Amino acid sequence: MFLKIFFVLCAISLNVILGQTCTNAQVKGATSYSTSDATIVSQIAFVTEFSLECSNVATERVSLFAEVDGRITPVAIIGDTKYQVSWNEEVKKARSGDYNVKLYDEEGYAAVRKTQRSGEDNNVKPLATVVVRHSGSYTGPWFNSEILAAALIAFVAYFAFSTRSKILS
Repeated sequence: MFLKIFFVLCAISLNVILGQTCTNAQVKGATSYSTSDATIVSQIAFVTEFSLECSNVATERVSLFAEVDGRITPVAIIGDTKYQVSWNEEVKKARSGDYNVKLYDEEGYAAVRKTQRSGEDNNVKPLATVVVRHSGSYTGPWFNSEILAAALIAFVAYFAFSTRSKILS
């Protein structure tokens, strides 16, 4: 009998602890990185780290999900209140400017997935939003140096032969 009561109390306690959500979330100390040189890569990497503070102190490690341009990805927990989000985009599709990373808890994630499945617009209010700025990626020069050197050699050869033919005639 005692064992059954103990398991019931443990299950209820675990449910209460894991079932808490973050209220009045505030993002602190957000830093971000994005690939700036795309000459030899096919994907642009985006990474952002941030701290999340909730008004209810009992919630330290909240499971979060991030939505970026309609794609949802899980958020990695890297400390008690520190989180990290990363995603990739193809070089041709990655735009320069600000990316809004919307953060959702498990309830918000379920609501977002429901709206995506039904084909509706996402009107679910996120816990918080992190802005990641991407200044663009260098994809190389307009002309490769080999092509420029070949064109220069062709021009010099043309000039030399045309000058020679004028001198000889």
